[in-house]
Amino acid sequence: MVDVRKKQAQLLGLVPIGKFVFSHEDALAYKRRTEDLLSRMGIRYVSVDGVIPDGMVRDQSHVNPVVAHMKRQGIDGVFMPHCNFGTEGACGMIGKKLGVPVLLWGPRDETPLPDGTRLRDTLCGLFASSKVLHKLGVPFTYIENCRMDDLRLEQGIRDFMAVANVVKGMRTMRIGQVGTRIDFFWTCIINESELLERFGIEVVPIDMISIVRDTKARAASNREAYSDEIESLKESISFEGFDTMDAVVNTLAFRDELLSRADELGLTAFAVESFMSICEELGAMVEFSLAEVTERGIPAATETDIHGAVSSVLLQRAGFDESPTFLADLTIRHPERDDAVLLWHCGFPLGLRHKQAPASVGPHWILPGIQPGSCHWRLKDGPITVCRFDGDRGDYRLVAGEGHTVEGPETQNVYCWMAVDDWPAWERTFIEGPYIHHVACAYGNYAGILGEASRYIEGLTFETAAKPLMPR
Repeated sequence: MVDVRKKQAQLLGLVPIGKFVFSHEDALAYKRRTEDLLSRMGIRYVSVDGVIPDGMVRDQSHVNPVVAHMKRQGIDGVFMPHCNFGTEGACGMIGKKLGVPVLLWGPRDETPLPDGTRLRDTLCGLFASSKVLHKLGVPFTYIENCRMDDLRLEQGIRDFMAVANVVKGMRTMRIGQVGTRIDFFWTCIINESELLERFGIEVVPIDMISIVRDTKARAASNREAYSDEIESLKESISFEGFDTMDAVVNTLAFRDELLSRADELGLTAFAVESFMSICEELGAMVEFSLAEVTERGIPAATETDIHGAVSSVLLQRAGFDESPTFLADLTIRHPERDDAVLLWHCGFPLGLRHKQAPASVGPHWILPGIQPGSCHWRLKDGPITVCRFDGDRGDYRLVAGEGHTVEGPETQNVYCWMAVDDWPAWERTFIEGPYIHHVACAYGNYAGILGEASRYIEGLTFETAAKPLMPR
């Protein structure tokens, strides 16, 4: 099976910060301990050993060689642990010139020596460096001053790597647009030029005629293999409403055509005109195709929702690309619970199905006369993060919140019920913000990572889904 997900661990630049005062030997000891921690965690990093004396910044003259070295290495984020105090000007300029996410931390200071002297004043140095970063307009992530064996340090480093993954994903995003926006979906009108100019997001047009032609050719040349795959899929999915399996073959071929285009064009996501013409040409809805593509690491948004594709990429990157997202509608409130809402649509990855739920691909219950191919199954239980990137008139925002699945009545298509801390606040946030009902979802807790990543994305404002309601 084709899988175009290209997992590669982010590369961290390790730039230990010292000072000409306090104990240089103690600072070197903490540099080595930090290196050991990163190695134990399996973090890919590059140091400045051999670039500056002792591999530690202690002077303003170290800035340019450190920056040049890190740019050659192609780092995705820089970690500047303060090992005895802090050369704050150098710290600020390194962060400014590198232009990547910055992580700031230093070990908690020990008790003064018996004679009253101290080996370091790390916390004091952190205050100085943070001021310079502020002065130079450099956003940074801070881990509270703690000891080396404090779990907050390891978790903070892992979270920072996820933040760097999101920021890199935003800066390298290429979305394949298959078909134009559906005429009556005004909510999916976007400013393609502004996405490119402000965020570097490329929308790559893919001709509908060529992709349908190539899909049909792929189906014809691989019919036997697809027929075998369908028989295997029947062990977990029932196919209903199809006159023949030829249309199902076309959906599998469309899946593989999208994956092939993603690999060829370097795409990170798709936004697909999921009805009506493509369904008529292939003899089936393409929701199962899009669910399969998403499950293989390339989020595929329905209804040509470009901003939905952006949302999905950011959320997937927050989870280190380890599990698929799904693009859901915020649909109806739970009939019995005031804190819950229905997450629903026509096709989410099969791997997210509830283990006890039946699965089928068949007719759509809302769209009369359209070809079959809509997915029907309940999603699994667990914590869920919801987010939406959107904007109007140059005001771009990213909203995110977290909830958990709860029991609720059965319904058609693919769904789960999710409870949140304050649904009325969520509802007002989505109604009054520049958002629509489409939201990217993923199992896990990633709202904090998305919020932190937004600080590094110029022109993007982050807000929580459950922001406090204003008195009226």
